Amino acid sequence: MIKFTNVSKYYKPNVVALKTVNLDIASGEFVSIVGQSGTGKTTLIRLMIAEEKPSEGQIIIGGWDITDIKEREVPYLRRQIGVVFQDYKLLQKKNVFENIAFALQTCAVPLANIRRIVPQVIKIVGLEGKEERYPFQLSGGEQQRVVIARSLVHKPKLLVADEPTGNLDSINTREIIDLLKKINELGTTVILVTHDRDVVNSLKKRVITIDEGQIIGDQSKGRYVL
Repeated sequence: MIKFTNVSKYYKPNVVALKTVNLDIASGEFVSIVGQSGTGKTTLIRLMIAEEKPSEGQIIIGGWDITDIKEREVPYLRRQIGVVFQDYKLLQKKNVFENIAFALQTCAVPLANIRRIVPQVIKIVGLEGKEERYPFQLSGGEQQRVVIARSLVHKPKLLVADEPTGNLDSINTREIIDLLKKINELGTTVILVTHDRDVVNSLKKRVITIDEGQIIGDQSKGRYVL
């Protein structure tokens, strides 16, 4: 699913964000990426979703070499990758249904398909009955569920969650992690970037540790160790 070969990323004048990263993530894995702030986690994700291009090396996502991906091809890649951030980025004047539907409307998906797909993802994330609520009427955990639902509308092969529980309390955090595990069990590869030691330790899944732009740890059933 994901292959980084000797990938480095430099920023002017002399910042080394990633240095000679080699990484293989198989289809269907659930992987946590951990590390202190400023160690390269965000850069790794930005390369993965083609927001940045590597200075050196090769990146392959789902069999697609995106190392030198053309700008016009990026939207097609993004439809294969669901992305969830700490900041919900919901449209405040649209309700739950409309927020999720918007991700399909921007790709000119027919209305009949939207009416079929949106209820499906609403059910997956457990928001049935709240379709007409607006963001201000939702808890933080519910808003994040809307974001996750929106990321699933194109049935992505890969879901990247960058600090998805950063703004949530412990109860909502556990519910969101359980939801990500459910999505993974349905066959989607999940990449979780997090600072939450308890979350990582409870998952008992693969943990990749980054420090100073390099992978310094890769455990198949790991813990948060820094």
